Amino acid sequence: MRRLHESPHGPSAVVVAIGRGSGTSLYTAGVTRLGARRSPRASDRVRVASVAKAFSGATALSLVSNDRLSLDTTVGRTVRGMPREWSAVTLRQLLGHASGIPDFSGTNDFRDALVANLHDPPPPRELLSYAPDPDLLFRPGSRYAYSNSDNILVALMCESVTGRRYEDVLRQRVLQPLGLGDTSLPRGPDLPEPALHGYDTTVAGPPEDVTTTVAPGWSWASGGVVSTPADLVRFIRGYVGGALIDRQTRDAQLRFRPGGSEPPGPGTNAAGLALFRYDTRYGHVYGHTGNTGNTGNTQFNAAAPDGRGGVAVSITAQITPTSGSPLFGQLREVFELAVGVLLSE
Repeated sequence: MRRLHESPHGPSAVVVAIGRGSGTSLYTAGVTRLGARRSPRASDRVRVASVAKAFSGATALSLVSNDRLSLDTTVGRTVRGMPREWSAVTLRQLLGHASGIPDFSGTNDFRDALVANLHDPPPPRELLSYAPDPDLLFRPGSRYAYSNSDNILVALMCESVTGRRYEDVLRQRVLQPLGLGDTSLPRGPDLPEPALHGYDTTVAGPPEDVTTTVAPGWSWASGGVVSTPADLVRFIRGYVGGALIDRQTRDAQLRFRPGGSEPPGPGTNAAGLALFRYDTRYGHVYGHTGNTGNTGNTQFNAAAPDGRGGVAVSITAQITPTSGSPLFGQLREVFELAVGVLLSE
């Protein structure tokens, strides 16, 4: 942890929270904000990036368990106004990133709109209008391809079958049952203190604080959740441990195929439904990763297969395998060592 933090262009903070039983152990290197002296705490708020996809998956699967949705429910049956080409795509395929629907967030049109209105995101369903083409990239179910569009549609499905805002369904189905009082899905850019500030460490000169540069509404159910290390540990333990879904739904969720989260998690990655399996040298865990340069953070959230222990790793900089940064190897080592500590007892 300290080596990663102290490396050139390293993050201002590395935070590892590990929960077992009723307690949470916290390991930290660095500070919550450059220029401050306070060490991170388990109650500090942080943007969780694509770990938000685990939250939207948990919400949808809880509705499946309660017969409000089916894994075979289609986009065309539930979400009005979507391209005809997407109509036969199922919830199962969306949750497993096997839909073939293009990723809206990778287009120039999306980036231009984002830069022009950093703090003023469009309504969630309009995010999908930035998809490059309505044509599917492949036959749904035939292969794996990570796409931010998938989880926007998952949340829209949740809204359709409940008649309520996704934020309200998320709160009722996931946050309240698991006691996640410091977790939310805001639309605006403000991040309440105390918080872990995120930084762009690739710029020349001092790292740039980008914590509030972009409003979470630009990624919504795909990446906009705000939480804390303590809440993330509680969430992943409950989610993986089956507290939110029935056994039949959980069995379907844990059917894996080759496919990695972004960024790749520790060890060998495989994709289930809104959950990944990470096979490490210490054993395997289930969870999700996430990162974004827009708000400067990288996340890893995982639990033992029985949910009895969980880990949340928060890094206050975006570190990816494609950036060419030598830090990515150190990052994955932190992830894997955190799994080792989690599974050691």
